[in-house]
Amino acid sequence: MKAVGYQKSLPIDAADALIDFEAAKPEPKGRDIRVAVKAISANPVDYKVRKRAAPPPGETKILGYDAAGVVDAVGPDVTLFKPGDEVFYAGSILRQGTNSEFHLVDERIVGRKPKTLSFAQSAALPLTSITAWELLFDRLGVVPGKSVDPRTLLIMGGAGGVGSILIQLARRLTGLTIVATASRPETQKWCLDLGAHAVIDHAKPMKEQIEKLKLPPVALIASLTNTEQHYKALADIIAPQGKFGMIDDPQEFAFSVFKGKAVSVHWESMFTRSSFQTPDMIGQHNLLNDVADLIDKGVLRTTLDQTFGTINAANLKRAHALLESGKSRGKIVLEGW
Repeated sequence: MKAVGYQKSLPIDAADALIDFEAAKPEPKGRDIRVAVKAISANPVDYKVRKRAAPPPGETKILGYDAAGVVDAVGPDVTLFKPGDEVFYAGSILRQGTNSEFHLVDERIVGRKPKTLSFAQSAALPLTSITAWELLFDRLGVVPGKSVDPRTLLIMGGAGGVGSILIQLARRLTGLTIVATASRPETQKWCLDLGAHAVIDHAKPMKEQIEKLKLPPVALIASLTNTEQHYKALADIIAPQGKFGMIDDPQEFAFSVFKGKAVSVHWESMFTRSSFQTPDMIGQHNLLNDVADLIDKGVLRTTLDQTFGTINAANLKRAHALLESGKSRGKIVLEGW
């Protein structure tokens, strides 16, 4: 089968940063399903793994976590899917990735593809939807329901992949007031179009901008990018007894800045369930089915922003480069072989 991978951790402009190669078609065992991959999307985790996790000498590591495709074969213990089913999912960080024609994935982290979306539109959604959903409802403890919630949720980096879903989930499924941050006119408009009540610029002092809005207290903060740069300012903004959640990897982070306000700090990683085979691992199957239902009912929309052509090394290098620049919005998708 065709696949895209890497053998050494190299800068994305290096010739062999990502390579096209042929790999053996994998055989499903246990609860694995084999998916004929139709479309994939690129995420920051792809370039982070490429930069810091070189495979053993002589091996080629396949990246990619988001995928939409058709079930091609199933392992003997599979009960949720059958060949021919259209699915979407974000795979495990411990296994070979989705940048391949065929891919093995545990059925418990796979959902049915939204009926109203194409494979490309669907591939934009899984990783960011799981991350945003778990961050909002599981980590920050927001209860779904449209009753009035007298709190503001501040989303740092609202125009990125996770932010683009988190804005929608919070606006459509809760009574929170949502403020997103974005620093460019086009990303500010993107956040407002997705449902943010207001947008502030994180490149300027944020506390003054928040105060001018005269909104309910900022009791919840989702820090999706550049946490290291902003967390001290956010500690000054967050309300006493608030909740601070993050998904990135700050090199420096002093929890003590939150102590005076008794703010709780929460990390979200959507790979935790699959990495540790947690008892509630099937929650991601249920979550993705819920997202598909919300998409098909018109409550949520895809966050696909750009398609970069077919799935090959050259196009994936372009996607990695744009993600590394920090200038992307929504999701980048590649489709077909």
